[in-house]
Amino acid sequence: MRRSSTWLFAGLLLAAVAAGPTQAQDAASLHARHQAFQHELLDNPFHRPLHLESQETDERVEGDVYARIDRPYTAVGSLLQGADRWCDIMILHINVKRCAAASTGDPRQTQTLSVTIGPKNDDPSDEGHDVSFAYRITAASADYLQIVLAADEGPLGTRDYRIVLEAVPLERGRSFIHWSYAYGYGLAARMAMSAYLATRGRDKVGFSIEGRDADGMPRYVGGMRGVIERNTMRYYLAIEAYLGVPPTGSPAAEATLRERRLRDWFAATERYPRQLHEMDLAAYLEMKRRQMARRRVAPVRAGSSYSGAGVAPMRARRGA
Repeated sequence: MRRSSTWLFAGLLLAAVAAGPTQAQDAASLHARHQAFQHELLDNPFHRPLHLESQETDERVEGDVYARIDRPYTAVGSLLQGADRWCDIMILHINVKRCAAASTGDPRQTQTLSVTIGPKNDDPSDEGHDVSFAYRITAASADYLQIVLAADEGPLGTRDYRIVLEAVPLERGRSFIHWSYAYGYGLAARMAMSAYLATRGRDKVGFSIEGRDADGMPRYVGGMRGVIERNTMRYYLAIEAYLGVPPTGSPAAEATLRERRLRDWFAATERYPRQLHEMDLAAYLEMKRRQMARRRVAPVRAGSSYSGAGVAPMRARRGA
């Protein structure tokens, strides 16, 4: 396998998410956030009701998206429950090569989501790195949804991997979503990311504006905050693309639905080319079609649902 610690760690940033101090934890708290962010939701560089923030400490980095969407909470709550559906969401991301969900049949019990992260290509020798998440629906009521995906550790000293999504209903058939993304890291992880940021990632930026240059143009945050902001947005846009093209229950229609989600996700990322553009549409579609087609020829374990290539049970892999 051809793989460097530089892109390996950069890719793993795409899959790690943790419940940080900004997490609402209940319906009342998330509604309070919605009220607190009224100005940001109306006036922001995204030109849509969305607020993004990030923070970095010596041992942790975190990104959060708060967004108001024109989808009823009943639909949001129904569509986002089930680990297999999260595979359909995550495979849209440019760096997610494959995903497998091991289902117990009861969406309220802990399930396993196995995700393979790698570079933005479809080279079979660049297999990527497997991360196994415990998927839990921690709250699902008429007024509040919380879903958590967690992994205790990853390679190169990364730890406390979690994905957290919260949602509450709003008036006029709308919903308010909070998407939280964070992870802890050690010295080895910081060194690997520093190498990436000094080479292939040196010109990449996030969305937060640190200041203005002499011509008044925005100066965007870079470094590790830039990385987590880009990928917080990529995953959030994948959620929106999935909600916009929900499954119908018809296996015959699913290929068409997957194609529409791919195109919608790509179009959404292209609204922010400075931060998110990586390849053209044709290259993205060709790569994703191959990854998704492999599921039809790969061996499928009982109780598992696959997006992208079939993956074996999770195993530790050594970085180069």
